[in-house]
This record gives sequence, structure tokens and C-alpha cells, in this order.
Amino acid sequence: MRTPEEEFIPSSRSLWQGGWYRFARSSASPNFGPRPARACIDLIVIHSISLPPGEFGNGNVQRLFGNQLDWDAHPYFQSIRGLQVSSHFFIARSGALWQFVSCNERAWHAGQSSYRGRDNCNDDSIGIEMEGLEGLTFESAQYETLSSLCAALIQAYPIAHLAGHEHVAVGRKQDPGSGFDWTRLYRALATPIGYFPGVVELT
Repeated sequence: MRTPEEEFIPSSRSLWQGGWYRFARSSASPNFGPRPARACIDLIVIHSISLPPGEFGNGNVQRLFGNQLDWDAHPYFQSIRGLQVSSHFFIARSGALWQFVSCNERAWHAGQSSYRGRDNCNDDSIGIEMEGLEGLTFESAQYETLSSLCAALIQAYPIAHLAGHEHVAVGRKQDPGSGFDWTRLYRALATPIGYFPGVVELT
């Protein structure tokens, strides 16, 4: 019988090593911490991000998560100056995948949050940032990467819920927004409908 700690060690060892995904570009962030004892990593939270908003492919998201963003490089950055955040994963418009925090550790992505009867979603969730802007659509390459990543996470961890930042921080956040196609992700994963927020269209 496995110990509680072993329950959350990924079994797909060819894909994972210490919570790091084989097919992601690793760029370790200093912004993380340990999960609470016996945390059940059963939630994936999907976000959208671009820095400055609406500008893509400039490396600023990676710099933000690494505490290396030049706060004086753009006027918008003054509004987030000194912010220390991270996500486990970031999917660029091209579909390229980056990882910043081991999935076994607690990334700083959800903030004040609550979902499926639990507060502090950072404690037991995995955060995935999609390069984009809330309300706008995402690229096919991003969905392909996201589907593959979520399938690997479901295989490796006891994932039972997928939600957007807007669902775990209601009224405070709106990402990934109306442009994100939850039905497309649902069909790609072929997981039970109960895994998803009530926005999937079955027709």
C-alpha cells in the first residue's frame, strides 16, 4: 500500500520527473512553495495572460514568472510593479509549452479563490496559462498542446476538475474568458462532463 506522499508521485515516469513534464521547456521560477500536507492535486485551473495585454511572443510572461521583468519597459508594467507570481505551465500562441514550477509544488497563480467547496485553490491545483487576452479566441496549436498536457496530468495526478480562473475567483477574474472553447477541450479529452464547469455544449 502506498503512503499518502506516494499517492501523488506521477506513475508515468517516462513523461514526468519530480513533477516536471518531459515535453515542456523548463524555466524554474522562484515563486512557489510546498503544498499543504495531504493536499489532493485534483484541479486544473486555466488562465489567459499577455504582457502588455494583447501583445504576444515577446517573452515578458516568462520574465514575469522568473522575477526578471523590466518594470520600466512599458507603462502598463507600473500597474503590476513588484508582482511575484507563477504558474506551473504557459502555452504560447505557437503551442510551445513552458513549465516554471514542479506540479508537486504550489505555484502562485489563483490568488484568493474557492472551488468545489474548498478555498485557496493554489494548495491543490495545477495552473496553466494560455497566451491570450480574455474575450479573444485562442490558436489551434494552443488547444493541441493543452489537450495533450491535460491528458498527461489526468494520467499522472488524481485530477477530477477543470475550471477557468473566472470560475475559481468569481467576480475578481474573467480569464480565460468567453473566447476559450471549453467544449473543444471536453471533446479532446473525452473525460466525464462532471470534470468541467457548466459551460460545455454537448450538441
